[in-house]
Amino acid sequence: MPQPTLLEAIASRRLVCDGGMGTQLMLAGLEQGGSGEAWNISHPERILEIQKRYVDAGADCIISNTFGASRMMLKRHGVADDLVGINAAAVRIAREAFGGREGYVLGDMGPLGAILEPYGELPYDEAVDALTEQAKALLEAGADALIIETQTGIEEVGSGIEAAKAAGASCIIASLAYDLSMDGTFYKTMMGVSPEAAAEFIEEKGANIVALNCGTGMDMAGATLVTELYRKTCDLPVMIQPNAGLPVLENMKAVYKQPPEETAAKVPDALAAGARIIGSCCGSTPDHTRAIRAKVDAFNASH
Repeated sequence: MPQPTLLEAIASRRLVCDGGMGTQLMLAGLEQGGSGEAWNISHPERILEIQKRYVDAGADCIISNTFGASRMMLKRHGVADDLVGINAAAVRIAREAFGGREGYVLGDMGPLGAILEPYGELPYDEAVDALTEQAKALLEAGADALIIETQTGIEEVGSGIEAAKAAGASCIIASLAYDLSMDGTFYKTMMGVSPEAAAEFIEEKGANIVALNCGTGMDMAGATLVTELYRKTCDLPVMIQPNAGLPVLENMKAVYKQPPEETAAKVPDALAAGARIIGSCCGSTPDHTRAIRAKVDAFNASH
């Protein structure tokens, strides 16, 4: 019997997504500025090892290692000709990480690395074309859903949703990165988009899940607040991937030090606010996923 679709699954229970990938790649030996996406072909075993750790920690959803696998981003590393192979390998590896058990592979589409018109140079149609190419490669390889993530501008979110639809995606997740205001009272993206404006736009454009990830000052408590705003503004299910607390500056680098149990302590609040999928982002590890899993299991058992 085929597993239920992602949307069917979240209608009946809350799911857990994986955690940070960038730091894990660095720990596995990726050089600063190197292409982690090219590793899907050159070092698949290292990607598989990372993603298996997340599955073993309890992740129901694994995000494919394709954050920068659009043609525009791969071109910077001279590997754009391998676009289809890189995206297909990523989906295959993520599927393999589940080891035959039920799980969802979310095909990852990150920012294009350029600002869209009218604020920047990149024409909207070119953005749609670039993202459609990546979306098709991910779906043809068997991704269960597409996640357009770490977005800051409405234009690029729109181009991503349009591309995912053109490629025939049955489940589209649109995720924005919000920064906490200087006075600590509200969240907006770098381009000034509020959670309410984003939720309204994402629902109108026809995505299936509204999400958040990353951002300066985006911890589990912040994600709970944004979840509440999303739920007040639209009827879409909510997915959250906050950072492991707030970063501290060490040797001019932002370091996340929140232990897993502290990250997980606020998970019940996020679930009560209506989050259907909870993962984590910067600074998080499989141990954070394991701690989140325990809270989600307790919630599912009592509801």
